[in-house]
Amino acid sequence: MIFAGLTSTVIVRQASGPWGHTSLPSILYLNTVVLLSSSVTFELARRNANGTGSMALYGTLALGLLFVGGQLYAWKMLVDRGVYLASNPSSSTFYLLTGVHALHLTGGILVLAYLVSRAGAMSAAKFRACIGAASVYWHFMSALWLYILMLLVTRT
Repeated sequence: MIFAGLTSTVIVRQASGPWGHTSLPSILYLNTVVLLSSSVTFELARRNANGTGSMALYGTLALGLLFVGGQLYAWKMLVDRGVYLASNPSSSTFYLLTGVHALHLTGGILVLAYLVSRAGAMSAAKFRACIGAASVYWHFMSALWLYILMLLVTRT
């Protein structure tokens, strides 16, 4: 719902007056590949969940951290160009959408870290159930990122 509301706000605000333009940092496209790869590794971990964790789950965790780090680097790239949160409505949109998404993904990373740390202590059935639920969230975050990127490319 947050992203639906933000999308509506972007569309209405863009139509109501001066918008500005924010050139997107190129690292966003590499970040997209990283996040989509993390969905692949998470799916591998889910399909092979046996209660002990897996290298694929560690890979997902690493790729998630890399994505968030890449988002921070994208913000640094904009700051280095003199583009700040309050520079114009377009830059505000960029920082807000990518920041809220990164915050949500960080929540997923925390869940992943918990699952990795507790994998051996859970029954196989409980671990599979937890991985299944977490994978739905993670895949949604990946799909949502594709939507956000499309919105940023077409609206900023």
